[in-house]
Amino acid sequence: MPKKKTVSKKYKTCAGFASIVGRPNVGKSTLLNQIVGEKVAIVSPVPQTTRTNVRGVYTDERGQIVFIDTPGWHQGRDHLDRFMNQSSANSMEGVDCIIHLVDTGRQVGEEEHQVVNRLKNVSVPVILGLNKIDLKGKYFPQYIALWEEARGKKIEEMKDLVLMPMSGLVGTQVDKLIDTIFTFLPKGPLFYEADIVTDAPQKQVIADIVREKLFLLTRQELPHSIAVVIEEMRPAKGKTTFIRAVVIVERDSQKEIVIGHKGQLLKQAGTLARQELETLLETKVFLELFVKFRKNWRDDASILADMGYAF
Repeated sequence: MPKKKTVSKKYKTCAGFASIVGRPNVGKSTLLNQIVGEKVAIVSPVPQTTRTNVRGVYTDERGQIVFIDTPGWHQGRDHLDRFMNQSSANSMEGVDCIIHLVDTGRQVGEEEHQVVNRLKNVSVPVILGLNKIDLKGKYFPQYIALWEEARGKKIEEMKDLVLMPMSGLVGTQVDKLIDTIFTFLPKGPLFYEADIVTDAPQKQVIADIVREKLFLLTRQELPHSIAVVIEEMRPAKGKTTFIRAVVIVERDSQKEIVIGHKGQLLKQAGTLARQELETLLETKVFLELFVKFRKNWRDDASILADMGYAF
């Protein structure tokens, strides 16, 4: 995260950070993409799709908000789970406000209790994003009661907690969310150039796009067992970009599932990824995909470090 600067009153713009936290599949990445107007975080119905903090940058005449999309808070089982939970926890430090995003169509669960326990004593304003109102979520009262229980007071007595019914998918109340966040930000210079929408490394973005397509095609069979690493990326002949990506699975038997009958699943994933990458990179793309077996990679600290999942 860029280091905050000491600023003077001469600045007319505001600039600061807002972290989006919550349990898996509440719509954090969908909300971030809606806010910045571009796809900067991959989206999937599979829990724990987001594995690292992803920053999206929103800029207008008022200033700049750097949003931090975090992995969903969940029960940790291995090194990767602990890394994701730690990433979520770290995102709450040094920010100007926190968006606690919840799915009003799902009942409160144990993971939600853990999130609120971490948030109840933070020193910055919290926006309780009551998401998915387009689906007529019926569990509003449960989330309000959760906060009241955690803090021991009525919701209307919490001056630092803002209720925000919204829909990240269709954009309902998203403008109001942005307006509210700007009221919490200090005066200061922009952290990024006005046309920047994310600071994610290009290889990470490419790997995530490939992983998203595999999630789409393998559904619930394999997603948590899949990782993607970009081994090579270079200009090829003409205006084509050559990309070699390795798909890593936990068990040798999973290779057949990822590859598919006569290689059709891997080929289809490659085609879908290539089409999106060509739009992203504004060039023709030659995408080469391989599948490798790395036993229990999710619990191997050295392999996770090579992938960028390091504490």
